[in-house]
Amino acid sequence: MAYIGIGSNLDNPRHQVAGAIAALEQLADSQFLATSSLYQNPPMGPQDQPDYVNAAVSVRTRLAARELLAELQSIESLQGRSRSGEHWGPRTLDLDLLLYGQSCCTDESLVLPHPGISQRAFVIVPLFEIEPDLVVPGVGSLRELEQATDRSGLVNIGLATTVLEIS
Repeated sequence: MAYIGIGSNLDNPRHQVAGAIAALEQLADSQFLATSSLYQNPPMGPQDQPDYVNAAVSVRTRLAARELLAELQSIESLQGRSRSGEHWGPRTLDLDLLLYGQSCCTDESLVLPHPGISQRAFVIVPLFEIEPDLVVPGVGSLRELEQATDRSGLVNIGLATTVLEIS
């Protein structure tokens, strides 16, 4: 089981996130399981950029973690992601491999679980919505993280399917 965080704050972020979810539903050698609501929140990095729209999804996949990461980066590129921008700067799409089963990995191309998973409400709350009993390797219970999370600035803005239906 893999969990993926989705974020965007450029070029109609709600549509970018909905498009990413649609692409993840078609991921090769994978079964799409669940998607959270969309959440709007202020940027984590420089504040002189638009708010983000975030979500989380779960998939069951036969792809290895690095293969899945390559697929995520391909989806980002197809939706106009450029990796030449500033760290935590604005972006059309950001797909983060948050968890890959109970795998733990730390190298220059992949860190699992994702290093910011326990400090970011825009990751914790959507993940909790789709998998409340999840245990994050090396971190602990998602339920405990969710209960301790400061949700200020995080706003549930509905489901991605309603974005695609309105288009």
